[in-house]
Amino acid sequence: MLYEELQKEAMSLGIDVFEMSFRGSSKGLYKNKSIGIRFDLNDRTEKACILAEELGHYHTSSGNILDQRDIRNRKQELRARQWAYERLVPLSSIVQAYKSNANGRFEIAEYLGVTEEFLQDSIDRYRDKYGILTSIDNYIIFLDPLRVVEVVA
Repeated sequence: MLYEELQKEAMSLGIDVFEMSFRGSSKGLYKNKSIGIRFDLNDRTEKACILAEELGHYHTSSGNILDQRDIRNRKQELRARQWAYERLVPLSSIVQAYKSNANGRFEIAEYLGVTEEFLQDSIDRYRDKYGILTSIDNYIIFLDPLRVVEVVA
């Protein structure tokens, strides 16, 4: 379902999304208002995570950044990933997963519609940004290990 929602979002931005073959290990590519997603991926959840990152490139990147030896290109790659993390795994959604009794990374990832790897990468990025914990509304989110605590006043 999330994959289809992201496809609609791309279409509303005037971006065409194609499933296609790739040489090498690339799973997605954004160029000139077109996104290619590796066609032989069977997991729609993984496709959604890849599509979100490629939409992140639309929103945050410019030029050809394929050469990841260049620090400027790596920074653009990180910005696109951050955009995807915040789009698919906002802190408020981690709280919602907790409130829905999702326990552990597998259940939280399933609740959010992302892969466990994407969830972990998101958490790692939030930990880099906020430290070991952060708060939202009346909740404290511990990022290592992941848990949510409601603060009752």
